[in-house]
Amino acid sequence: MRVDDFDFDLPRELIAEHPIEPRDAARLLLVSDSIADRHIGDLPQLLRAGDVLVANDTRVIPARLTGTRGAATIEVTLHLDRGGGEWRAFVKGARRVKAGDMIRFADDFSAEVIEKSVEGDVALRFSCEGAALKSQLERHGRMPLPPYIHRSRAGDPRDRHDYQTMFATKDGAVAAPTAGLHFTPPLLAALKDAGLGLETVTLHVGAGTFLPVKVEDTADHRMHAEYGMIDAATAARLNAARAKGGRIVSIGTTSLRVLESAADESGEIRPFAAETTLFITPGYRFRAIDVLLTNFHLPRSTLFMLVSAFAGLERMKAAYAHATTAHYRFFSYGDACLLFPAGAR
Repeated sequence: MRVDDFDFDLPRELIAEHPIEPRDAARLLLVSDSIADRHIGDLPQLLRAGDVLVANDTRVIPARLTGTRGAATIEVTLHLDRGGGEWRAFVKGARRVKAGDMIRFADDFSAEVIEKSVEGDVALRFSCEGAALKSQLERHGRMPLPPYIHRSRAGDPRDRHDYQTMFATKDGAVAAPTAGLHFTPPLLAALKDAGLGLETVTLHVGAGTFLPVKVEDTADHRMHAEYGMIDAATAARLNAARAKGGRIVSIGTTSLRVLESAADESGEIRPFAAETTLFITPGYRFRAIDVLLTNFHLPRSTLFMLVSAFAGLERMKAAYAHATTAHYRFFSYGDACLLFPAGAR
C-alpha cells in the first residue's frame, strides 16, 4: 500500500505536552461498529468478565544523553542494547562523528563510536557496563521523550514519573508503552471487581518507533527490531482464558506486537524470547488479540498502519476525524481509543 494512504491532518494544538491527572480521567474513543465518546474509567463496563488485559511491563530508562566530542556538543539517544556496554544509538549531527571518536558525558563517563551504519545510527561502546552503566544513565541521562513533545535541553523532572507506566518493572525501553500510562491502582481494582484478568508481557520499546516512514510503499519499509519476552506460564494462562471464551485485550501496540510475534497459525500463544521486526499493515490476519486499547498515533506512522490493519483504514480515518473535531488529546501523553474489529461486539 502507499504510505500516503495513512496520512491525515492534525492541528498542532491537539498534541499533549503533559498527561492529564488523574491518569484514568483521560478520554476514550470507543470504535466498534459505531463511534462513542467515553472515558478510560469506563473500561470495566466496556469489557466483559473473563476478558484478560495484557500490559507491557518494560521500564523506560533515561536514554538521552548530551556529551561532547572536542568542542562539539553531541546529543545521543540510545535505542538498542547489544550487551556488554554496547548500544545502538541515534546521534543528532551524526555526520560529525566517525568510528574511533570518543564522546564524553561526564569526567568518569564516556563512549567510543565503534561503527556507523547506513541506516544513520551508530554503535557505541560505553566505558562501563551492567549496573555501573545503569547508574550512570540514571545520573546523567534524560527521559527520551518523542520529538513532538517540547522540552528544554534540561528536560522536565516530572517526566521521570509521567513517562513511566505503573506496570514498569523490567529495564530496557527507550520509549514508553503509552497506552499503559492511563492505568492507576483504583482502575485496576475496578477491572478486577468486574471479573477481568491482567497479565504482563515485555517488549523493550525502541526509539525507532518514532522514525518516519521514508519510503512511498509500505512493502519497502524496514521495521526496527525490538526485544520481547513471554514466559511459559503467562502464555498458558492466556491460552486458557481464550479457550473459555475470554478475549485478549492488548494494552497498546507494543503488547500486541509481542503477542502476535509469539502466536502460531492457530492463534496459540507460545513462550517467546527474541527480537521481533513484525510490521503490521492492512491485510494482516490477527491471531492472538481480540481488542486493542491504544493512544492516537502519528500520520503516516507504522503504528497508524497497525491500528488500520486491526480496525479498518476507513474506520480509523473516520475515528481520527471525529477525535480531531472533538478535541481529543493526541500521541504519547494524550487520550486513547478502544478498538474492536468490525462486527466484533
